[in-house]
Amino acid sequence: MKAIGYQRPQAIAEATALQDITLPDPVALGHDLLVEVRAISVNPVDTKVRASAAPAEGQTHKVLGYDAAGVVRAVGPEVTLFKAGDRVYYAGAIQRPGTNSELHLVDERIVGHMPASLDFAQAAALPLTTITAWELLFDRLGILPGKKPNPQTLLVIGAAGGVGSILVQLARRLTALTIIATASRPETQAWVKELGAHHVIDHSLPLQTELARIGIPQVDNIVSLTHTADRLTQIVEALAPQGKFGLIDDMPSLDVMPFKRKAASVHWEMMFARPMFNTPDMIAQHHLLNEVAQMVDAGLIRTTLAERFGSINADNLKRAHALVESGTARGKVVLEGWA
Repeated sequence: MKAIGYQRPQAIAEATALQDITLPDPVALGHDLLVEVRAISVNPVDTKVRASAAPAEGQTHKVLGYDAAGVVRAVGPEVTLFKAGDRVYYAGAIQRPGTNSELHLVDERIVGHMPASLDFAQAAALPLTTITAWELLFDRLGILPGKKPNPQTLLVIGAAGGVGSILVQLARRLTALTIIATASRPETQAWVKELGAHHVIDHSLPLQTELARIGIPQVDNIVSLTHTADRLTQIVEALAPQGKFGLIDDMPSLDVMPFKRKAASVHWEMMFARPMFNTPDMIAQHHLLNEVAQMVDAGLIRTTLAERFGSINADNLKRAHALVESGTARGKVVLEGWA
């Protein structure tokens, strides 16, 4: 099968940072689905792993990719949720070979039935960010879904990116929270407003100043999706007493002591934790992807695809990595079809 991989961590500008390669076809065992990958999207985790992680012992290349949409070709003997021919979308597991390959193995318990109203590229934009956003809101912060009037507020820092683009939609559709999104450019501010944010503020300016401008000096729930270390002091000040703070980005360290005086809680989201540790509730990702697919087909949630970068090959994937690394991407970058 065709695949894209690399032999050693490198900057994306290097000629061999990502390479077109050929690998043996994998075989489905246990709960595995063997999926014909039709489209993939690129996430910040792809770029971070590419820049830092070498292939595992015994492997000639490391294959990345944590989002895919495709068709089930075969199933393992323990599979009960899917059959050959099903159209699926999922984010995979970080400890296994990635989705940047024509054929891919994935545990059925972290796979959803693809939205019927979307094409493969539109569907591939959703899984990783959807799981991350859902788990942040409902599993980590403990926000209860429902439209019963709720006086609480939610601040989403970095709302125009992949996770923020779906998180704003989920919060608007499934909760009664007042949603404040941050974005710094006119086009990204318009994007998050269109997705459902009640207020949009500029994260290039002090949070306290911007929150005061809209008449909400402190926020009950804050989610930080990027550059958290640069804003941590501002986040502590903006968080209301007994508030909740969630984050996803990597940090060299995190001093939570400043949150103590506000009796605030800190929650770190890692959507790979369930499949990595084979948790008893791993199938929750299957269920939430199915629920979001139904919401998409009902017109309640839209795909966050923003850029189609052509067919799946090393050159196009390198361009996508470069855009994601630049920090200027809006929504998701997707590749589709094998050249």
